[in-house]
Amino acid sequence: MNGYAITAVMPALNESENLAAAVANVLDSYELMGVDGQLIIVNDGSSDSTGAMADQFASRYEAVSALHHETPQGIGASFWDGVHSAAGEVVTMIPGDGENDAAEILRYLPLLSEVDIVIPFVYNRGVRNPARRLLSIVYREIIKAGFGLSLNYMNGTVMYRRCILEDIELRNGGFFYQTELLIKTIDRGYLYAEVPCALRVRGSGDSRATTWKSLLRVAHGFLTTFRDIHFRPKHTGVAEGSATARRWKELRQWSS
Repeated sequence: MNGYAITAVMPALNESENLAAAVANVLDSYELMGVDGQLIIVNDGSSDSTGAMADQFASRYEAVSALHHETPQGIGASFWDGVHSAAGEVVTMIPGDGENDAAEILRYLPLLSEVDIVIPFVYNRGVRNPARRLLSIVYREIIKAGFGLSLNYMNGTVMYRRCILEDIELRNGGFFYQTELLIKTIDRGYLYAEVPCALRVRGSGDSRATTWKSLLRVAHGFLTTFRDIHFRPKHTGVAEGSATARRWKELRQWSS
């Protein structure tokens, strides 16, 4: 399909009922789309058999490896640990709950020849209940008001060119991590594209994204990121290996 090697990081907290299907989906999607892919399962301090299953998959498949947290650190901390262990030029997060079809985001890998971030938005919104859709709208408007960033969706299976994350300080280990990364990378000037992706019905269990504990962590994440963006020195320059750097160089050549 293309020459990009990609690492999918799969955070998993007590996902023993969903993990096998989620892993199979990622590996099948790699094969179907001709992708050179790595899968890192991050067992986030699970109390069920998730950790043992992750180790079994790692021993069975060359493309799979497993990381373990002794206690739950959060989906953001799990993703970040996976990023630091990733071998791929591109990284994305595919949760272990089976809600996302990896092929939906992988189909857009060719876009990374022109941008450094590919941001999915859900086009089959009916898969989620009205309350969850309303919460997403309110969340989007709050981020727009606080940071001037208007995106359709900020909590999906975003693909990043890994080099643009190397000097980012991620402060949020919970669900706000993806929004924080998007705010900070786009604020630095990295080029991005939004793409439509379908969402599947969660395999088993309930999402933890809308619990009061998670919402409080999101509020804290908003405040810390607001401080970083508006009250700290602005970072200048983009990573040398990024598509953004190449395109700016091309633009300067055309202008000279």
